[in-house]
Amino acid sequence: MSTTKLGEAPREFRVIGTRPIRHDGIDKVTGRAVYGADVTLPGLLQGSVLRSPHAHARILSIDTTRAAALPGVKAIVTSEDLPNVRAREEKLGESVTNVRHLSENILAHDKVLYHGHAIAAVAATSAHIAEEAAALIDVKYEVLPPVLDVRKAMQDDAPILHPDLRTHGGDPERADRETNVAAVTHFERGDIEAGFAQADEIIERSFDTAMVHQGYIEPHNAVAQVNADGQATLWCSTQGHFDVRRLCADVLEMPLSRLKVVAAEIGGGFGGKTTIYLEPLAILLSRKSGAPVKLVMSRADVLQATGPTSGSHIRVKMGANRDGRITAVDAWLAYEAGGYPGSPVQMGAACIIGPFDIENVRIYGYDVVVNRPKTAAYRAPGASNAAYASETIVDELAHRLEIDPFEFRLANAAKEGTPTAAGPRHRRIGCVELLEAARSCPHATAPLGDADGPRKRGRGFATGFWFNAGLQSSATISLNSDGTASLVTGSPDIGGTRTSCAMMAAEELGLPIELVRPVVGDTDSIGHTDVTGGSRVTMATGLAVHDAAHDIKRQLCERAAKTWKVEVDQVRFEEDGVVSVNDESQRFSLAEIAKNAIRTGGPIVGRATVNAQRNTGAAYAGLMVDVEVDTETGRVDITRCTVFQDVGRAIHPAYVEGQMQGGSVQGIGWALNEEYVYDDEGHLLNDGFLDYRMPVALDLPMIDPVIVEVANPAHPYGVRGVGEVSIVPPPGAVANAIADATGVRMTTLPMSPPRVLAALKAHAAGE
Repeated sequence: MSTTKLGEAPREFRVIGTRPIRHDGIDKVTGRAVYGADVTLPGLLQGSVLRSPHAHARILSIDTTRAAALPGVKAIVTSEDLPNVRAREEKLGESVTNVRHLSENILAHDKVLYHGHAIAAVAATSAHIAEEAAALIDVKYEVLPPVLDVRKAMQDDAPILHPDLRTHGGDPERADRETNVAAVTHFERGDIEAGFAQADEIIERSFDTAMVHQGYIEPHNAVAQVNADGQATLWCSTQGHFDVRRLCADVLEMPLSRLKVVAAEIGGGFGGKTTIYLEPLAILLSRKSGAPVKLVMSRADVLQATGPTSGSHIRVKMGANRDGRITAVDAWLAYEAGGYPGSPVQMGAACIIGPFDIENVRIYGYDVVVNRPKTAAYRAPGASNAAYASETIVDELAHRLEIDPFEFRLANAAKEGTPTAAGPRHRRIGCVELLEAARSCPHATAPLGDADGPRKRGRGFATGFWFNAGLQSSATISLNSDGTASLVTGSPDIGGTRTSCAMMAAEELGLPIELVRPVVGDTDSIGHTDVTGGSRVTMATGLAVHDAAHDIKRQLCERAAKTWKVEVDQVRFEEDGVVSVNDESQRFSLAEIAKNAIRTGGPIVGRATVNAQRNTGAAYAGLMVDVEVDTETGRVDITRCTVFQDVGRAIHPAYVEGQMQGGSVQGIGWALNEEYVYDDEGHLLNDGFLDYRMPVALDLPMIDPVIVEVANPAHPYGVRGVGEVSIVPPPGAVANAIADATGVRMTTLPMSPPRVLAALKAHAAGE
């Protein structure tokens, strides 16, 4: 690992930037950590969900008579048990959710819209009885033709998923027509035609990317207990238990105060656990049976029915002149939303030129429903698809103009003041510094060497951009009587954020990190906190922790002033205690004040809430890969890989490196192997990890992380956020490496052996 520190360092740090052992490490490695499926309660019932065997069908009837008669069955719910909520949009964290669509996705109402769509749920005395009962539910369908391809879904004669759907932001002349296009995004500036007229080289290509899943190891789960008075408690695996509470309350039309949600330990999410599936079903079944109920998805359930990210079709036309300047970009993006509107196409459209400063730009994005599962967030939602297209063409333009690709990127790099695709201008960003770090790293100048036999070697590089989110967070710090501290936040810990937040508290209070105990509070124990997503927790929740620690410091000074009978401005906090400004021999350590808190006003608790939307710092990543391509089989092996990322400030460098490596691995899987495979009737054919091919340790070399630190000026520690952007460049980088090795430009993901082999043969045939 190497670190490039740039920008203004706010100050020297004592704890931040070190690598302490995570507080939850022992529980994780010994198996004591309690995940959602581990939760058990007296009298617990087990649940099972009946799912649609069809991709598109009208539900004619549901008969639960035989299932209800099975001994051991305690409750059955169908869509009739859900309130008839009206269609309305609720903004939750980074996303907007239509409550009506959410309800229909939890249990199909009158139509099923994808293979695996939930229809009914059963609670019984054992999981086997529940599963048997679910199979006894009789459902009559009118099977309808499905549409699985985003381009076919946009055609006028395509099967219509929602007869009442109309295009938001589309052509006014088509405003009253039935359609599968839910929304159109449009960004434009400059003079696009004049820009292309200035170009010496113009490249126009189309790209297709496959629908892929986040691939978290832990399946979705939920345990609910509803008391006789209607008060409910829910344990689940989630990235945002406050959002789970809000969404369940919306769908079930219950007051927020009647539901407590406890975020269990989480076995991966990557954006896929930011919505609800089983949670309201567990509540309904518990309410109906009078007993606690547990629901756990199988792997097939997860892949069939929980949000993957969009497949897409993208066309990009880009021109550049011999001076190495990109003169114009015209992009067209269509993203699969799944069965209900809400693909990340708007973010893809906003990110597609994120690393570049281009004067003439036109971008259209289309959100399209298809008979696939409703998509959900996945690390930098929408950006990887878009970057695959733009980064491939940027690399090709550089080669055609015979300009070094790094020089070409630097000549067009976004910097402070560059307008984003959506219009607002960047604040301080580290795109240029990242490119310079990549250009000068040992990997960039190492010889590739020759491969044996039919194998050919190549090197590729690509960049990626992501906004990073701010949103709301809360934190409290309780100073214990022995001078230690208990920290409570509302952010489920996916990547070590308990420790990174504790490090900030320790930094501010002058405590050893071991004396700060971080806890993730439930929805009744801490103020509202938005989702763990958008790379925001260390930045935004960390900001709340920073402010809560300053609240503690303020109170410590007040307590000392009260003891010394001086004004509070005559006391200052210094390292790990307070000192009198007028007489520095007068000092109290933090532990001394805490011990005597009962005599100076009672317990000392620091509190803070933040809306960190103005504190965000955009992120950039780059990936350099060496590949070997077997020209006889089409197999591509990654032989060397280096990831670069501007993180602002690395609070815990080991966790930052882990995020960079993890995002890179997922992006490489997206590039080379991962895809949803359906038959013509819309049945998912690879609903297990044996057939859904994710990369494993043996598939990849060690990924070398290079941390670039260009401090975010809007954060006290300079933090930008690290969880997402490293997934953006891999598809483009791998495609560029394959082109370097073979001379063939790949335009379809995944670049699996059959596709690479077909492209090589077509190239050899002059097609």
